[in-house]
Amino acid sequence: MAPDLLQSSPVAEALLSDRGAAARVERMGLYSWLIGHWEMDVVQHLGGSQPRRTRGEVHAGWVLQGRAIQDVWIVPARDAAGVAPAERGDFYGTTLRIYDPGLDAWHILWADPVRQFYRRQLGRAHGRDIVQDGEDETGTAVRWRFTEITDHSFHWLGERAAGDGWELNTEFFARRVAA
Repeated sequence: MAPDLLQSSPVAEALLSDRGAAARVERMGLYSWLIGHWEMDVVQHLGGSQPRRTRGEVHAGWVLQGRAIQDVWIVPARDAAGVAPAERGDFYGTTLRIYDPGLDAWHILWADPVRQFYRRQLGRAHGRDIVQDGEDETGTAVRWRFTEITDHSFHWLGERAAGDGWELNTEFFARRVAA
């Protein structure tokens, strides 16, 4: 969709916000650093002998009158050569992040229509990191973690419970490209 059409779209006008809601902005800081545009190196441990390496992108902003943060995660990046058809590990999905003052936690709702993959988690600060806990479709614990967070980069890990520990499935090494 052309940028001028997007800006005049009734859906975009109703969805997008230029700032966090004043009544909640203090508690929105856990994820507000994510707002902007990011590129990332992706390492996926898909069960083969060698991990799959590709590039991806993330775009995040305020939505719903600043009461939530929504982001779009795309792997491979849209400008990657030979994008199609989708391979195992590809996705084009969105996360809605909503702060719940009663829980002092964030509801994380992920939807990927490429793979028909959905996840619901709770996100909280753990020291300087953010940990999102949930379960997969089999009831196995999963966690997604943001670590090494700076103004210009972060490391994201997707893990699944395995035995007494965690099995690493995916890593993103992201760099900010625009605010």
